Amino acid sequence: MRIDTSPTTVETAQKLGLLSEEYHRITEILGHEPNFLELSVYSVMWSEHCSYKNSILWLKKLPRAGKGVLAGAGEENAGLMDIGDRLAVCFKIESHNHPSAIEPYQGAATGVGGIHRDIFTMGARPIAALNSLRFGDLSLPKTTQLLRGVVRGIGDYGNAFGVPTVGGETYFDSCYNVNPLVNAMSVGVLEQNKTASAIAIGIGNPVYIVGSATGKDGIHGATFASADLTENSAEQLPAVQVGDPFTEKLLLEATLEAIATGAVVGVQDMGAAGITCSTAEMSAKGSVGMDIWLNQVPTRQANMHGFEILLSESQERMLIVADKNKTAAIEAVFQKWDLPCTQIGVVTDSGMIRYFDNTELLGSVPAESLVLGGGAPVYERQFQEPDRFKKRQKPDLSSVFADFDFPKSLALVLAHPNIASKKWIYRQYDSMVGTANLTTHKPSAAPIVKIHNTSKAIAMTVDCNSRYVYADPFLGCAHAVAEAARNIACTGAKPLGITNCLNFGNPYNTEVYWQFTQAILGMKAACEAFLLPVTGGNVSFYNQSSFEGPVYPTPTIGMVGLMDNFSEQHIGIAFRNPGDILFVVGQQQLDLNSSVLLQINHIESDFAPYLDLSEELKLHRFLQDSNTHKWLQTANDVSEGGLVITLIESAIVGKFGIKVKNPTDLHSALFWFSESAGRVLVSVSPQNETNVLALAQKQNIPIHKIGTVIETSEIQIDEVANDIESLQKLYESTLPQYVSN
Repeated sequence: MRIDTSPTTVETAQKLGLLSEEYHRITEILGHEPNFLELSVYSVMWSEHCSYKNSILWLKKLPRAGKGVLAGAGEENAGLMDIGDRLAVCFKIESHNHPSAIEPYQGAATGVGGIHRDIFTMGARPIAALNSLRFGDLSLPKTTQLLRGVVRGIGDYGNAFGVPTVGGETYFDSCYNVNPLVNAMSVGVLEQNKTASAIAIGIGNPVYIVGSATGKDGIHGATFASADLTENSAEQLPAVQVGDPFTEKLLLEATLEAIATGAVVGVQDMGAAGITCSTAEMSAKGSVGMDIWLNQVPTRQANMHGFEILLSESQERMLIVADKNKTAAIEAVFQKWDLPCTQIGVVTDSGMIRYFDNTELLGSVPAESLVLGGGAPVYERQFQEPDRFKKRQKPDLSSVFADFDFPKSLALVLAHPNIASKKWIYRQYDSMVGTANLTTHKPSAAPIVKIHNTSKAIAMTVDCNSRYVYADPFLGCAHAVAEAARNIACTGAKPLGITNCLNFGNPYNTEVYWQFTQAILGMKAACEAFLLPVTGGNVSFYNQSSFEGPVYPTPTIGMVGLMDNFSEQHIGIAFRNPGDILFVVGQQQLDLNSSVLLQINHIESDFAPYLDLSEELKLHRFLQDSNTHKWLQTANDVSEGGLVITLIESAIVGKFGIKVKNPTDLHSALFWFSESAGRVLVSVSPQNETNVLALAQKQNIPIHKIGTVIETSEIQIDEVANDIESLQKLYESTLPQYVSN
């Protein structure tokens, strides 16, 4: 191993992404100027990616406590919630944006691998994956190149690993031309008495590294993710990790088996900052120290520097603290699975992480000084509302209404990249591996995965319309939470909690930071309204470039919900029976703010669509009560593209036509294409019509009968008729037109 303990300067620190005042603070903590290895440790642990130094004060405003929370935000690798019968659901979402911008295939693949490891280090078996993807202008060759690489990376890794990718979302906008966003979510289930913790306790307990050997990939990856992309970012290609899903599959089985032996004291994935992060966080959590022997770490390359071994983000690795009296059990499990299991250290009572090459001390840092809530810096950045908000005006819709052409508008909206079918993407993902996915043949407003050997099922979704957030960060983020909850409620499940992936530009940009603060407050308001705890997530700042500026603020919401009895509670979206009556339920204060209809008319909107959280909650209760009585045949939420897209989606999936009319005096453009929130399309059998209407009246919730399901394949909307096949062809043709060129 190559040793580099040379002295450092403020300039060295700045090259590693630290501020000059942070360098001086490190010097005070250590009592001497840090050597290069020690400074490298702080550079990754105090990066925004690891420390949340620019966001933690605002994140603490989010509601963390709630019914059923077993592990909340910041307590473990992922959130954990009680789902009854001594079972728990484990879930988390994280970003892998910068790596995917530089090397889309490996960036996306390792994002999938990393989020799954966060789940199974908790002792949970992953049952499903989702993703939220953002790309630039679809007409640009670079966009299609990034799209192909990211989708292939997600598919190849997830399919080989053996966990179904069951859902997600994909948006296109020019603000993501340089900075695509790749957010990956994993959901797992475990028995509550089999939970593992990311902690180090027990003086003298051995510290093992298990899984793949350590290489030079991913070095300074956390620092790389905590800076703007530049024209020279591609030169940082070594910062992108390389994944191996087959090794990860072995690591999953071995880790769960090792936890079951009772010999595991603590376990943590080696993600951002590698050995540095896992040793520091586990030690700080247990108020202990560690002696780490870097010469014992299995490496893929000879003569690696000590700091390279420490900072490597090579994939498929875990750190395990074992009971010193049960080491044989740990070693036997990993030998069975043919995975390296090497002791690289020991737990001490010093509170220090000491790094050695044999007996030579290479560096020593207090564990507590490296982590969030300990010595890591915390900043409250300045922010200001952008000037454009002081000049906002409602868009002039006179031309839209005067020149409105329904058939033309429908065709353009249906084929819009953000509305059109994403079949080209999801057909590359294995959604059925494990045989638990229940929504491939029974499509729902959100994916549903059954829990084996129980009647329970988990509904899950990821949601965010960043155009809404750009128009109004507070209301837009509240929209994301509300839509996620509405999707879950439309399946028949009850929303449980959320995880978030907060994608923003540079936090030193005062307008970007204002967007961040307002989004947090919007999320807080929505979560409090729905009584939903935030169990964790990820902040991804610096999603901007020197030549394109920041991306739209994109606070992606991941949410899970529970059905205690799938066969009794599940509601699909596919129209099922000719003669069923169609109702639109929910508030009717409609507008065209930030709608796709305005986009195709080249009208910019400075406002988000209407949203009333109290009305949303009433809608959820109506759905739950109606479903309890089994009055609903289908339920599908109204969102992007408006009611007309919701109708067509359910008709395509169900293969039954519809005959509907606008029952109001509102303009056709407004009624069919508004994206105002708080509305759901339901179908009801004729014998339950009076029951549904009576319940709506009792609960004081608006309801409009708009038509019926018909036996033919014709879609009749007002006086315009189309057949399902032609609309489906248009709906599914957009992406292939671009990616096949």
